[in-house]
Amino acid sequence: MATVAVILAAGLGVRMKSRLPKVLHPVLGDASLLWVLRALPMNLGGAVVVVHHGKDQVLGALEAWEKAGLLPCPVTTVDQGKPLGTGHALQVCIPELDRLDATRVAILCGDVPLTTPATVLHLCAAEALLLAMDLSTPGSYGRVLQHPDGRLAGIVEAKDATPEQLAGQRANGGAYALPWPALRQALQGLTNDNAQKEYYLTDAVAAVGRELPVAVEICDPEELAGMNSRKDQAALQAAAQRRIQRHWMAEGVTFLHPDSTLVGPRVVLHRDVLLEPGVRMEGAVIVGEACRIGQGTVITDSVLGEGVEVLPYCVIDRARVGAGSKVGPFARLREGTDLAEGVHIGNFVETKKAKLHRGAKANHLAYLGDTEIGEGTNIGAGVITCNYDGVNKHRTTIGRNVFVGSDTQLVAPVVIGDGALIGAGSTITQDVPGDALALSRVPQISREGGASKLRSRQKKATGVS
Repeated sequence: MATVAVILAAGLGVRMKSRLPKVLHPVLGDASLLWVLRALPMNLGGAVVVVHHGKDQVLGALEAWEKAGLLPCPVTTVDQGKPLGTGHALQVCIPELDRLDATRVAILCGDVPLTTPATVLHLCAAEALLLAMDLSTPGSYGRVLQHPDGRLAGIVEAKDATPEQLAGQRANGGAYALPWPALRQALQGLTNDNAQKEYYLTDAVAAVGRELPVAVEICDPEELAGMNSRKDQAALQAAAQRRIQRHWMAEGVTFLHPDSTLVGPRVVLHRDVLLEPGVRMEGAVIVGEACRIGQGTVITDSVLGEGVEVLPYCVIDRARVGAGSKVGPFARLREGTDLAEGVHIGNFVETKKAKLHRGAKANHLAYLGDTEIGEGTNIGAGVITCNYDGVNKHRTTIGRNVFVGSDTQLVAPVVIGDGALIGAGSTITQDVPGDALALSRVPQISREGGASKLRSRQKKATGVS
């Protein structure tokens, strides 16, 4: 039996007041639609995403997620065209669902990101199921009507409900699993005879319920909360933050100030990690055992080995940091940075496509781009690898146990041999052999009494006595 998921993702999201499609707005760094897709079981017969508003952006995101291996099952898309309601969104999927030989359809909303994988798995395994939630003030949610035995009796949209129905607190969560033959027939019989003149999916679900038993199960409202405004987005992020932090605290991670710490859903934290206030981690991040991440640090798509210490206010993006390394404060590790074990990157040091071998150090005010630096090498304050000539990027290769003096410019392409010593203030434009001393300085001139003479001339020129 092939269960196929349908994800409704064609809405404009007027209340978001954004050019970004509603389903691409992030929760802890990941788009709402990605949260929904990631919750799907791997054994589905496929997933169909219904798109329209912001179609190109959604398709681009889906392509990127597929390339990154983030989608658990094959995903195809159907363009709804002019949206005529949620029922119409399913109607345009009929040919694709038939092509996928669907026997059961699980329907989810792309702007409802926090439905857990366990709940989605349960939904996809059910014969016929609607997920509902009990709310003290259901507001604009549709109301779920049930038979005395609990089976679905109907769903009424808030705009079409009577005062008695509006008084009910059982709200429709917008998540269903239904046999495809019965749902297909119900979709073909839909009309738009309602207050909004739309084809309601809820009418089709209710029609299926008249033909066969549809169970109603109550979910935690947090799992079925939608993102319809920026306020909703903030509430969803706070809920996701609490959920993720509870999980990692149970695994032995310390959050010194949970309210200010944001850890994304694809982050992996190992035991005895300590996160100081204001830390933010997004994307695919792995933090090894006993790391300490300093206040205000932002880490994206990076891997940190065991025992790494990141001092406050660092930015680490698409980088690898070896065990026992020390970074910061105020350091920036850009894409392609690869630090081996025991490397030190200090304050106001920036790296990009830089490979530093074991024990290398750059403790102060340096730019290291497109470079490889050997084991035990020391990079002085103010060192720059001049990697860009205005057209092309070039590499700097520095060997083992090299000492590069402060305020040195290494004009790439250039190779510095093992054990070389580069004098402070040098501009190196040619390769330096191993164990060589390289200097590039203008000879110093000192004139006795010259300072007094210069000041005298300056005062005369400005009329100062």
